Amino acid sequence: MPTQLDIDQHRLVQTAAKSVLAKLESLITADDTEKSIASTAHQLLIEEGYPETWYYECPALVLLGSRSCVSISGKEYEPREERVGTSNLVTIDLSPVRNHCWGDCARSFAIENGKVTNSPQLLEFQNGMGFLEQMHAQMVRLVRPQTSFGQLFDWANMRIRQNGFVNLDYRSNVGHSIATDRDHRQFIESNNNALLADVPFFSFEPFIRLKGGKWGFKREGIFYFNDLGILEEL
Repeated sequence: MPTQLDIDQHRLVQTAAKSVLAKLESLITADDTEKSIASTAHQLLIEEGYPETWYYECPALVLLGSRSCVSISGKEYEPREERVGTSNLVTIDLSPVRNHCWGDCARSFAIENGKVTNSPQLLEFQNGMGFLEQMHAQMVRLVRPQTSFGQLFDWANMRIRQNGFVNLDYRSNVGHSIATDRDHRQFIESNNNALLADVPFFSFEPFIRLKGGKWGFKREGIFYFNDLGILEEL
């Protein structure tokens, strides 16, 4: 279980990431590209006081359009200049750090009529984003301190398959521990018998596509167990 100081320090970083994502909702236009959105996101993180990233040299990983379903490491990521246009899906994954405390937050934004909408008309947008919201809520209710990384992996992938989606992650995992060194992360992957309660914080970030669908959706948050053993989100 993390200390209250750990919780407070990590929450500050994660709150900054959430704040930047909220600001980007009203800033993204049809003329934007992965490159311009990533640049704006980094500038906003700097303004929040978070110029550095723990994820290689990739403070903002942005995917849209033809790369909506691409799973790529920040080590190889290079933003491209395909335009958002009038209809698209933009996924932004932020990874700020301060004093070894990580933020890690991702959202997919539906673009209709050249701007972000929280009430998309396209059914595939509704289904993908709605499913991830439900999945996060179910995970918080079901996971306990005795749940292992592997058990959460099995549950998440079962839910993804049962609902007609595909796991797009290049590692096939759905999250990882929040560490102080990216090489020391434990992943939510098959056969990892370590308990989630053995780490102070972990991310949950399914990256999915509807079978036969065009768009890849991601939603990510950081979670921890409180003193009562109840899972909470930063």
